[in-house]
Amino acid sequence: QVQLVESGGGLVQAGGSLRLSCAASGRTFSNYAMAWFRQAPGKEREFVAGIPRSGGRRYYADSLQGRFTISRDNAKNTVYLQMNSLKPEDTAVYYCAADRGSRAVFATTPGAYDYWGQGTQVTVSS
Repeated sequence: QVQLVESGGGLVQAGGSLRLSCAASGRTFSNYAMAWFRQAPGKEREFVAGIPRSGGRRYYADSLQGRFTISRDNAKNTVYLQMNSLKPEDTAVYYCAADRGSRAVFATTPGAYDYWGQGTQVTVSS
């Protein structure tokens, strides 16, 4: 079992930045691929960014256009999402998720993830 707790959300003006954190406890953090998803009202949960167990290559939703950066610190059991140049359409609840599977292709669908945090609200005003 892995427990995930997100923090860092809030209200920001368009063009601003936020840094989300997701602290993990329980099992060995480095055994899990990690990802961030988001869900806006009335919309499906969508993949934002992902990072494999040992770091290395990162994966991003095409729509982000390079504005977000995912990173992880296995010594601190934490994954981060740095969000820059925020837009009103980035408004959503942001969730971190952990995948214990060993996959040839990085998973970008919610169903592939085994553990989820409670989410943190990000609101971008215009």
